[in-house]
Amino acid sequence: MSAAAARAVISPVARPPLWSFARRFLVGGAAGWPSHLGGNRPRSTRAAAQVVLNVPETRVTRLENGLRVASEDSGLSTCTVGLWIDAGSRYENEKNNGTAHFLEHMAFKGTKKRSQLDLELEIENMGAHLNAYTSREQTVYYAKAFSKDLPRAVEILADIIQNSTLGEAEIERERGVILREMQEVETNLQEVVFDYLHATAYQNTALGRTILGPTENIKSINRKDLVDYITTHYKGPRIVLAAAGGVSHDELLELAKFHFGDSLSTYKGETPALPPCKFTGSEIRVRDDKMPLAHLAIAVEAVGWAHPDTICLMVANTLIGNWDRSFGGGMNLSSKLAQLTCHGNLCHSFQSFNTCYTDTGLWGIYMVCEPATVADMLHVVQKEWIRLCTSVTESEVARAKNLLKTNMLLQLDGSTPICEDIGRQMLCYNRRIPIPELEARVDAVNAETVREVCSKYIYDKSPAIAAVGPIEQLPDFNRIRSNMCWLRS
Repeated sequence: MSAAAARAVISPVARPPLWSFARRFLVGGAAGWPSHLGGNRPRSTRAAAQVVLNVPETRVTRLENGLRVASEDSGLSTCTVGLWIDAGSRYENEKNNGTAHFLEHMAFKGTKKRSQLDLELEIENMGAHLNAYTSREQTVYYAKAFSKDLPRAVEILADIIQNSTLGEAEIERERGVILREMQEVETNLQEVVFDYLHATAYQNTALGRTILGPTENIKSINRKDLVDYITTHYKGPRIVLAAAGGVSHDELLELAKFHFGDSLSTYKGETPALPPCKFTGSEIRVRDDKMPLAHLAIAVEAVGWAHPDTICLMVANTLIGNWDRSFGGGMNLSSKLAQLTCHGNLCHSFQSFNTCYTDTGLWGIYMVCEPATVADMLHVVQKEWIRLCTSVTESEVARAKNLLKTNMLLQLDGSTPICEDIGRQMLCYNRRIPIPELEARVDAVNAETVREVCSKYIYDKSPAIAAVGPIEQLPDFNRIRSNMCWLRS
């Protein structure tokens, strides 16, 4: 394999594909009911208390410097091991927005003991894959390799996050790469709409900024910015070393102590607080009548990972579902919204989403419509949302719960998604939630719960809206807002 081909194996990405986030939302159930929420524990918690733990077990150990080591040994001949870091674009400000993503790119450009070529050849010769991504709240570096190569994989991960040279020449070269990446993202209208949605929903806050950052920041970020970000955020208490596949936890723990035990410092005082982000019902419209289709996202404020209502909102999200013109089924589709959309030829596709962050979230729908059907499609969507608040049936909820549980299991097929699940949940909840516990919490949801929770977050709430394309027919915001209360046929 050539060096160029090897670079394809070691490829940083800005973020996982947008709808791969579905796995995060589906498996993000509550980790326990925080004391500040008060009140009685919901039925889902009481049910989960009687459930046995996962088999195989997820073992967790904390080092003295705060770094957590978590693994699940399934006895495979391959493994995935990675570093999940509680540091993303949300920890940036206007001046350094884009630094976390820039730093992720620089991780593969050489260390004090390995040049970029040496790193590429070593990964290639191991038959391994090395990758990374940045989200709004997390940065991840991970490797897929043979189980016998676990020590080398951990050593490489330790080297790239602790000893990257961050050379000036490499910074300048990568600056151009990121600027080209930004141009590619701008051609992905789904990504564009979701960035606009965050910008209007969380305006003037860290969650409202993009992960890649503005062009002027990318052109000005320097080595000092990168070093400052590492020094501030890459600390033991904010890092999880997670592994899955053929992994011995005791071996992983010894490797963690050797490579991270003395080198990763902890905070002398309190860990830096997560910047607060306030939701604002508002809209962004970018009208372009030259575009063939309108792209639209509408969302209400939901809840963070650990909130008791998370599971119920996942069920509601599954009830709305997704649809594309390429799907078969017609009026036999299980989703009511899909039936209406298919029958009325109202859009090309739609996708419901439930995006969770630490203390907030976005629950909504993304759709692609013909210019003439935008208003009708939005009307049907809002009508279906109100139906969730008022008259959803037990049979619908039972179907959605089964589908949700199936998705949770199917999306944990292989060492990489399991490793990702472990790392993410350790950061979000400080523990791995067993699948039987999640299933018990899903089973405890009924139609009454869905109506109650949806009424709390959807009914008479101001939504955030982002629309791009030929959107002349999109109703004005006040009309859309009034339809969040009651829709007359």
